[in-house]
Amino acid sequence: MKKGEYRKLKLTELNRPSKDEYARKNKIPLIVVLDNIRSLHNIGSVFRTCDAFLVKEIYLSGYTACPPHREIQKTALGATETVKWNYADDPSKIVTELIQDGYKIVPLEQAKGSSNLSQLNINDVQKLALILGNEVEGVSPAYMDAADFVLEIPQEGTKHSLNVSVAAGIAIWEIFKKFH
Repeated sequence: MKKGEYRKLKLTELNRPSKDEYARKNKIPLIVVLDNIRSLHNIGSVFRTCDAFLVKEIYLSGYTACPPHREIQKTALGATETVKWNYADDPSKIVTELIQDGYKIVPLEQAKGSSNLSQLNINDVQKLALILGNEVEGVSPAYMDAADFVLEIPQEGTKHSLNVSVAAGIAIWEIFKKFH
């Protein structure tokens, strides 16, 4: 197309699936674990990202709030109704269940021995559980101790810190591309 020929699509042109159609779509073998996330907006944003990239399920852990909640809904925009989710306050229960189901436990964290997210090789991984930690404290020790490997988003700026929902979006998109 030439300059000036582009136009935004109307909502009716986006071909969005219905909730039933979405439920029947094949999901990528990824579970996202939100570990002690305090911001309701971050929780909602991660739900929305998981909906966009066909994530199998979200596990809410610790004091992470659960839907339905008005502040989660503000950013989730209905994704809490399409993305399957579970809650458990005890990380060890979640870790045990995920390992028994064949998932690799993979925190997204700045840590000794971490691997660059872009270098993730899914040929060796059939199922992945991406652990996203608290906005200040990061991933809980229970998840770090159970890690099969740790992924990190390389950063070049002075802050070396991303909002958890932004980090989730980057990581989920990268994983989605590899599984697709």
